[in-house]
Amino acid sequence: MKHSRMPVLFIGHGSPVNAIEDNPFTKKLKKLAKKLPRPEAILCISAHWLTARTWISHTHFPKTIHDFHKGPSELFTVNYPARGAPELAEKIKAAIQTPHIQLDEHWGFDQGIWIVFIHMYPDADIPIIQLSINMAEPADYHYELGTRLRQLRNHGVLIVGSGNIVHNDKMIIWDNQYAPPYPWAVEFDEQVKQCIIQRDYKPLLEELPFTEVGRLSNPAPDHYFPLLYALGASDINDSVRFEFEEIQFGSVSMRSLSLGIPSSRYPI
Repeated sequence: MKHSRMPVLFIGHGSPVNAIEDNPFTKKLKKLAKKLPRPEAILCISAHWLTARTWISHTHFPKTIHDFHKGPSELFTVNYPARGAPELAEKIKAAIQTPHIQLDEHWGFDQGIWIVFIHMYPDADIPIIQLSINMAEPADYHYELGTRLRQLRNHGVLIVGSGNIVHNDKMIIWDNQYAPPYPWAVEFDEQVKQCIIQRDYKPLLEELPFTEVGRLSNPAPDHYFPLLYALGASDINDSVRFEFEEIQFGSVSMRSLSLGIPSSRYPI
């Protein structure tokens, strides 16, 4: 079967509360889904599945994981009942010899999955598999693995990185979603944006994360690494659109972008 070549997304997913809110960000997710060809399946790299090796989910009926401790009671009842795609996971494992990808029978859908897809695909009718983030490896490992995943785009698979370009949870201003952002958060977010516009990804791997503003923006790289998968899976000729741009709680960048959506899908 011939498939439309799928674009690639990076979504700044932010607070779990976004899953149950109707706000500018969640409205944008709903509109974004309508601009995409319908995926046969989704491969998501979420900032909330961190491992010491590289795993891929391999279960027919993933559970919904509530991987947080505070929030409205409604959050703890969220269920996203999309199916898994173990056959696709097996194909990816077989196709990518380096690095070695292992099959995981236990992981479900963490908040990096359901915050996003409960708005994009509320019917939960598209199979989703998840690739873990091997935190033992540096940035270039994740970017290069993204390049190996690129071929999936020709087979109806939507590749989505779900994290945040700026994510300093110790500096979050929890009681004010729209608090003025820290200057260092604005600076780093803009630096990353310019590198993406210029298709100059090397500084994103080797330089910017280790600057003063980079270290403040991401004391740990867990929410930053999903961006590298999305960029690795993109092509140099892919159009880039910043679908949402905002810094919330002072230190959480909600910047979300698409790569490879044809301009014909954006009405004038």
